[in-house]
Amino acid sequence: SKIPHNCNIPLVSFILIIDFDFFFQFLTLKLSKYAIIRTITFGKYEKPHICNLKKFRVYGGLEEDSMIELLEGGLKNDSNPETFMLRYTVGGQPFASRYIKIVPIQSWGPSFNFTIWFVELMGLDCWKDVKPAIDWFIRYKEREAVRLCLKYLRQMNYEESFQVLQQQSGVELEDKRLRDLYNVVRQGDYEKVEDFMRNSVNDGLLSSYVSKLDYRPTWQCILPDRPRPGMRGGHQMCLDPYGETIYLLGGWDGHQDLSDLWSYHIPSNRWTLISSDTEADGGPSARSCHKVCLDPERRQMFTLGRYLDTQCRTTESLKSDFYVYDIDNNIWTLISDDTSAIGGPKLIFDHQMCMDVALRTIYVFGGRILDDRSNSVQGLFEPKYSGLYSYHVSANVWKQICCDNTSDPNLPILTARVGHSMLFHPVNRKLYIFAGQRLKDYLNDFFSYEVDSGRIEYLSEGSKNKDNDDIPAAGFTQRATIDPELDEIYVLSV
Repeated sequence: SKIPHNCNIPLVSFILIIDFDFFFQFLTLKLSKYAIIRTITFGKYEKPHICNLKKFRVYGGLEEDSMIELLEGGLKNDSNPETFMLRYTVGGQPFASRYIKIVPIQSWGPSFNFTIWFVELMGLDCWKDVKPAIDWFIRYKEREAVRLCLKYLRQMNYEESFQVLQQQSGVELEDKRLRDLYNVVRQGDYEKVEDFMRNSVNDGLLSSYVSKLDYRPTWQCILPDRPRPGMRGGHQMCLDPYGETIYLLGGWDGHQDLSDLWSYHIPSNRWTLISSDTEADGGPSARSCHKVCLDPERRQMFTLGRYLDTQCRTTESLKSDFYVYDIDNNIWTLISDDTSAIGGPKLIFDHQMCMDVALRTIYVFGGRILDDRSNSVQGLFEPKYSGLYSYHVSANVWKQICCDNTSDPNLPILTARVGHSMLFHPVNRKLYIFAGQRLKDYLNDFFSYEVDSGRIEYLSEGSKNKDNDDIPAAGFTQRATIDPELDEIYVLSV
């Protein structure tokens, strides 16, 4: 049945204060008639209140002593009403409720009463739609009761009783393939069991289960023979998935910036020094805190940005050079000696850069803008951050997409930062941006930018979800990668 979005059941409005000393507390609402309930809205006090529900559960059912869990959630401690979707289907079919039970679990203030100021339930109460849902749910409960009996009889090895109940009820305990598996296990034919499991994996029957398992990382120390790069920080690496090769460019060894270029061949576990000085080969000068991205189809590597000490910053050195490296021909090309002069970003560091290989477009977001501080007043320097830019390789055209402030009213605003993660999903055609640091604040917001439409979607607003354990903690050193086939992002945070 289709459930209309604009159907209301009668409004329920009340104020409730419950004594915290009770071990188990709840509020049960009896509706004036049966209804398929879709949403619940909690109103709040006119300002944040320590008695607001930080955690709660909602149950519903046809009978007061037989309910199922519809929601587990929590309210933000503010004055804004919040609406939650309730579970309203079982077995793919809508079910109706007559009773709704709200169970407070935790308030925002420790050892304080629970307070519910206002509740609104919305859904469908039209009898011609509700009656079939009630009838179906009753049949569903009866069928599940028979299945539980069948399960018990088989576990206790009451085979005759199991067969009689199954034949008379017409209820199957499980899928035919599971029944076949049970029979071969019972017969002790474990080779067939292994064949069954292999076929199930190959047929994708276990894909849903496997996708929900927690990952268990296994680390292995790689110790290739010399020559190999020395220890460093602020370097950049990128992977050529077709050639199974990692490229490393530059960095800081604790004394100076580096200008070497290395490749690491994964199958052979071997490093190769491509260039000890890329500047001497027509490439970028020694640098750190830059970024690189790779076009694996055309075998080109692009690099942009770097960090300069304050005493090294001059008008000439603050130009933002932009290079491309042809891997097959071992040739560096200077695309632009100053990207800011042709519509691109100023000289930046600790930004992020990734590439849409299909449309040959590079995206650059965030990073600190390097300025000449020689004329700034001591202690009054305000860091500047770079916005979101795109660069079309074939046309050699830069475009600013989003800005960091209101300097351009025609551009949307994105909060720029440093040390963040940015990934491009080639199937969804979205940039995913997570975390970073701005001034002294560590961010853990998570949002996407759809490159074709320009639509921005906030998947997590960061500070408003500090208690969400599903979001990686804020930090400066996290790194991320994406698997577009599995639709998964992997984040390593230290």
